[in-house]
Amino acid sequence: MEMNASYTSFVAVGDSFTEGMSDGLPDGSYRGWADLLAARLAAREPGFRYANLAVRGKLIGQIAGEQAPVAAGMGADLVTLVGGLNDALRPKVDMGRVRAHLEESVALLAPSCRQLVLMRSPGRNGPVMDRFRPRMEELFGIIEELADRHGALVVDLYGAPALADPRMWDVDRLHLTAEGHRRVAEAVWQTLGLPPEEDWRTALAPTAAPGWAVRRSQDLSFARRHLLPWIGRRLTGRSSGDGRPPKRPELLPHDASAADRLS
Repeated sequence: MEMNASYTSFVAVGDSFTEGMSDGLPDGSYRGWADLLAARLAAREPGFRYANLAVRGKLIGQIAGEQAPVAAGMGADLVTLVGGLNDALRPKVDMGRVRAHLEESVALLAPSCRQLVLMRSPGRNGPVMDRFRPRMEELFGIIEELADRHGALVVDLYGAPALADPRMWDVDRLHLTAEGHRRVAEAVWQTLGLPPEEDWRTALAPTAAPGWAVRRSQDLSFARRHLLPWIGRRLTGRSSGDGRPPKRPELLPHDASAADRLS
């Protein structure tokens, strides 16, 4: 890894995590770690270009077929690929197929760019995540193996207790808050060998846990607003990203506005 390197272009590939849910902006759109990272990179390099092909709900097969070839064709300096977790969180999954699609994507992207970055995604502490943890860890083992084989960097978010803190997660319990995305951007930044601004692993300050009644109310609200619709989409084969275009489909100059910068 080249320390303090300059990157002239960046393409982000993935699902809702890379799209930026739930780091909401006033206009109803999402920002997220990839936008934050792009803003910081753009501040270092005049003419910096950025594309974000991520679409919420995408499975790794869709990412491999729809996004990876487009990203490879852009010839960017930096490419991030985060995918497979939507597959692992489904009631049934063929991890052999997940591996095959990841291998296909990494083999295509690694030679197309100067630096490919993969991730061990964060996981929220709780009983739902505990149920899927063995699958997640199998997925992350595949990612580590592919990174070693193809010279990719791996950002280990899964190993950071701070990002497992439920307070880092939105009410849907699937997507990080703005603070979580800000820390992910810093983690990728540091993995690229760029000068750190903070310790992104620092734990949140302790707070009093909500009482039993509050927790039950939160659980019921979560189930009604998020869990049941999610289950319904899984049972009917639908996705929240159906018909949705990529977030930023072309590799275009990035305006590193003050609103995008980390502070």
